[in-house]
Amino acid sequence: MLTAMQRIKNSWELAKVSWSVLKGDRTLLVFPVLSAVIGLIVVGVFAGLIALTGVNNAHGSSGLKGIGYVFIVAGYVALAFVTTYFLGALVHGANEALDGRRAELGECFAAANAKLHRLLPWAIVQATVSIIIQALEERGFLGQIVASLIGAAWAVVTFLTVPIIMLEDLGPIAALKRSGHLLKQSWGENIAAQAGFGIFSMLAILPAAIVLGLVVGSGSTVLIVTVGAVAVAWAVVVSLAVSALSGIYRTALYRFAVDGVAPPAFAGADLQHAFGPRRRRSGLGA
Repeated sequence: MLTAMQRIKNSWELAKVSWSVLKGDRTLLVFPVLSAVIGLIVVGVFAGLIALTGVNNAHGSSGLKGIGYVFIVAGYVALAFVTTYFLGALVHGANEALDGRRAELGECFAAANAKLHRLLPWAIVQATVSIIIQALEERGFLGQIVASLIGAAWAVVTFLTVPIIMLEDLGPIAALKRSGHLLKQSWGENIAAQAGFGIFSMLAILPAAIVLGLVVGSGSTVLIVTVGAVAVAWAVVVSLAVSALSGIYRTALYRFAVDGVAPPAFAGADLQHAFGPRRRRSGLGA
């Protein structure tokens, strides 16, 4: 059994290998950038539509018309689809990069387009779960705890779902079951490796946060605004980079789970410990 420190060290090593893959094919950064930009547009559009449905009641407080709730659900689905679609394109590009090839952007988008009939239903599933979690969070402290637990479990179980959809062409329910199967067969207790990207992100943002904290104490508005803007921009860059690294990482873990062999780009990395003890190999047909 790996200790907490060993898990953190192993996660860090896997993050570094993912980083080396990303440096070799920086076009993989395009997908999280587009996902973020289009996601913000989707949020803005649906927020505007929802705001337009607000009405004042007899007490002067605002409420939503029925169509407003339709817009809320549609917004959840649209945002989930944007995230899922660009992750699918990233998975295709990452899969090629792991074998030492470089996929063109058009090829990655074509691969995602070919799986639209799989990605859209999965986005609907994701949106449904997000709505349920959001509803639970609004039910007080206990609801927030339950929502956090469900959200964390869902993130773990579905971690390999999009690679499965893209690389095995399975539907959403079959892909979800397959992801859960690979989790039980391969990951064991060492799913904590995912936390490595959180640590990676935190360490990357920490210097900017420290500098901003020191500047705030100076009392200079111009300096605070300038450094604050740079810090926010840096946090966005780090977030986008980590999104790309996560796509590479989950694709590599999927490949290792089904093949039992690390992809060429991860040769020498300790993927065995990232998954935990393997009871048996699980091929594509398992």
